[in-house]
Amino acid sequence: MLKLSTIPERASIPIVAPTPTPFDHNDKPDLQLLEQNILQWVDTGLSGFVIGSYGGEEFHLSQTEKTEIIKTVCQAHQGQKFVIAGIDTLSPTVASMQAEEYAKIGADMVRVRIPKIPREQGSESVVDYFEMVTRNSPVPVIPIHQPKLAMDVDATPEEIGEITNLEGIYAYIISLNFRWESRLPSLINPQVQLWTCNGSLLMPGAMIGAEGACLFFANWAPDLCRKVISLVQLGNFNEAQIVQESLIHADYIGMNKGVAALKAGLNLLGYKATKPRKPTPELSIEEIKELKHAFQQARIL
Repeated sequence: MLKLSTIPERASIPIVAPTPTPFDHNDKPDLQLLEQNILQWVDTGLSGFVIGSYGGEEFHLSQTEKTEIIKTVCQAHQGQKFVIAGIDTLSPTVASMQAEEYAKIGADMVRVRIPKIPREQGSESVVDYFEMVTRNSPVPVIPIHQPKLAMDVDATPEEIGEITNLEGIYAYIISLNFRWESRLPSLINPQVQLWTCNGSLLMPGAMIGAEGACLFFANWAPDLCRKVISLVQLGNFNEAQIVQESLIHADYIGMNKGVAALKAGLNLLGYKATKPRKPTPELSIEEIKELKHAFQQARIL
């Protein structure tokens, strides 16, 4: 296991985002445009890239495409950021194999979705799953609690606590089920970072101790995300609330329209995000106008 101390020290309040994949006119990943986008993000306050997640259309990519995308991003940022490769599988054996593969091509860490494991007598637990993955992964592991249903849970608070005490766990990313997640700060390993997961949960997340964030809003405005958490940490709650409220409209559109909104927003900001992969539709002209107005409210444009 690669010790956490070997990960270069990053800026305080790490803000990372699921990196979207641009596609060409044949609906194939456009790696050249992806590289251009990475170079543009390098000049922003974004701390790192998460490759192979919902925002990157992970379920629309083949394993070969995903590997090539991770490799492209790792080479493009030239050591100025860090790369987190996404893993989403029910098998700890497959997760371990993917962690090894992604580390070989340059990933600094892996983000592993907590799987929905049947609670049958004699079956292995979610803690057993992560014990195997952390034991075999050459890079640190970031569990993300992201159930298929927003208010569902895939582990108990006590299991999350046990997982964060495994060697090699770097951070834990909360789910949208904020009422449930708010119980966790007292249970997780204090050496493990707590990251919030959503633009509308920046301030609430920071209020329960989140010191970083992994969210697709950060593709648009990473410094704004960091500002909310920083203001909370400094005790400037009124100012934090003002900033938080300014971005809620844009974040709502993003959560409601998903990758289509993410890419439309990036196109407005001068990135080459292109459009979602089929069959996901693009935003309509009216929806793009609404998103542009929301960006202006948040002072992103």
